[in-house]
Amino acid sequence: MSMRLVCLTSALALTTGFAQADQSFNRIASFPVVKNMAEGEDTTRESSPEIIDVTADGMTLVYTDSPLGALGLIDISDAANPAPKGNIALPGEPTSVAVIGAIAYVGVNTSESYTQPSGRLMAFDTATGAEVGACDIGGQPDSLAKSKDGAFLSVAIENERNEDLNDGVIPQLPAGNLVMVNTTDGGLDCASMKMVDLTGLAEIAGSDPEPEYVSINGLGETVITLQENNHMVVVSKEGDVLNHFSAGAVDLDGIDATDERGAMIFTESQKGRLREPDAVTWIDDTHFATANEGDYNGGSRGWTIFNKDGTVVYDSGVDFEHAIVQIGHYPDKRSDAKGVEPESVTFGEFDGTPYVFVGAERASVVGVYDVTDPANPVLTQLLPSGTGPEGYVTIPERGLLVSANEKDLIEDGGARAHVMLFEQQDAPAVYPHLTSEGMDELTGWGAISGMVADADGMIYAVNDSFYGFQPSIFKIDPSQTPARIIDVIRIHRANGDAAQKLDLEGITLDGNGGFYVASEGRTERAIPHAIYHVTKDGLIKTNKGEITIPPALMNVEKRFGFEGITKVGDTLWMAVQREWKDDPKNLVKLVSYNIETKEWGAVHYPKAEPDTGWVGLSEITAHGDYVYIIERDNQNDHRAVSKKIYRVALSEMVPAPLGGELPVVTKEEVRDLLPDLKSTGGYVLDKVEGLAILEDGTAWVSTDNDGVDDSSGETMFWSFKVE
Repeated sequence: MSMRLVCLTSALALTTGFAQADQSFNRIASFPVVKNMAEGEDTTRESSPEIIDVTADGMTLVYTDSPLGALGLIDISDAANPAPKGNIALPGEPTSVAVIGAIAYVGVNTSESYTQPSGRLMAFDTATGAEVGACDIGGQPDSLAKSKDGAFLSVAIENERNEDLNDGVIPQLPAGNLVMVNTTDGGLDCASMKMVDLTGLAEIAGSDPEPEYVSINGLGETVITLQENNHMVVVSKEGDVLNHFSAGAVDLDGIDATDERGAMIFTESQKGRLREPDAVTWIDDTHFATANEGDYNGGSRGWTIFNKDGTVVYDSGVDFEHAIVQIGHYPDKRSDAKGVEPESVTFGEFDGTPYVFVGAERASVVGVYDVTDPANPVLTQLLPSGTGPEGYVTIPERGLLVSANEKDLIEDGGARAHVMLFEQQDAPAVYPHLTSEGMDELTGWGAISGMVADADGMIYAVNDSFYGFQPSIFKIDPSQTPARIIDVIRIHRANGDAAQKLDLEGITLDGNGGFYVASEGRTERAIPHAIYHVTKDGLIKTNKGEITIPPALMNVEKRFGFEGITKVGDTLWMAVQREWKDDPKNLVKLVSYNIETKEWGAVHYPKAEPDTGWVGLSEITAHGDYVYIIERDNQNDHRAVSKKIYRVALSEMVPAPLGGELPVVTKEEVRDLLPDLKSTGGYVLDKVEGLAILEDGTAWVSTDNDGVDDSSGETMFWSFKVE
């Protein structure tokens, strides 16, 4: 059997949305931080990498782990194969870290309450784990930064507000401030500590500055964001306030500002939206960039470059968010809050080119901007991150960018928290695999489930119930790189309204320009197990267009229903994801429905016995003399065991009547998908759900990104050849 991977080494299509670059950043490795726990520790505990830095030799990553109260260490001497170096226990919650040489300086929050904040600045030898210094810094630390020469540290003392008090409105004393401390050879000079008063500067709650993030330029000047105050402050290395100014506001048009619906509709506006910047980084000695995450009054969904005199040099407006929409990473459930929520911003110069890396926390994306001209940054790439990117570090001498992704989804059975490594390569960009860039109208997409190929080489895909108010069929041109969504068909009823109560998990062609789609039912939500006949324009005809399952199936139904549909002659075949009430263990139904005779039937398919979690079917696709079936477990990352494609000969697909004994078909393994899912340096994604096979035997596979809800949003879309 000839197998040929096509898309996993594909180049990013260079269109109006991206500028051409001689080199690209590609992910080369992912490290689940749970592996830093010692043998015998309870690995079901939450673990979360947040702020990250690297030793001077570029070989050891150091990150804060707030839930564990520890500093984590990762050996990256072989960057493509990061290895655990364990955790250093701390006497409180670590909030930020900066490494000078081999000494890690960490802010530790030891506060008893919001009204009695306290904290320490501590120093640890990363080689031995030994504590080599500590200073009482008089309040709750947030961010800390090191000077370029390593001579001193600046620490933002936030003394954060209680969000449950007075709806979180400030002022809430005690006020925050800036602390500056000199370093020594391998330690701290606590006697040198300077407390910089920041009160009375901001127009918003000037009595209660809440410093969020700090960065130090080559002149030793510290820039500080006062996020809740929507204010910026620049302080000299001597501790004098050089300048301060409002971070300002932005008018946003063409956004989705409503999240009480499962639909992406980018026709709304927010006027005068406060930037409320979180992270900040100097680009040079004159300019700095902010990530405008917002807090309780704002969040402009983008990022800004300021001159230190307070002038706005550049603002991304909605452009950053729109680029993220097009690659399927838009977090629709955050629409009314802060959209993609830019939270982190990091600077690095690679081979003479200055870059700003903008991390969108809720979209789990890193934007790569060439800032050669600070007034005209150019978006060169969007990189897929783990869930909830929080901190970044650049290692230009090794061509590396590293992201710390804080969200640990262990309670939801999702992916664990990861650190990811990207390398600048003389190679095309691997990500994204699929985009809607180039369509006349801004088109968001996500939660791709079932797929089908047409004779003209196009692929049609449906989204699932995450977008319950916007069920859609996407037309994909896989001949382009990345593959392109070139059209969208909205599924609707006769009155023109979006067809609700659908959970689309499969699609096949009807042979006359229309489609049959399979909906996975969920009785407690009044979603029927059904097949719908959809016209080429997306219309479900009243009564005639809906085929509900017969009593023989309904009487034994369970939640996990149809996952995929395909058409063989006059017969529709649907794969049932898992066992229903009348199925023997590890035997699931492939259900048939004859369009002409209206007869139902089924065969049994033998699925694998799971070691952990469950194994089920995700797709069924007819090609040649076989039907091809995706069979997968529900495990993510390093825990994933089985993601495979099998095939069953059509000669065995002879349905028996429902309600009686069903024939068991024979399956043949076609492809183990785990190597494919690992090939881009990320962790293994759970939901392999789409399979479409072109007439020439090119099989396209896709993953479901869950609508970017408790998911990284990453969608893989790749191909190989079948016989």
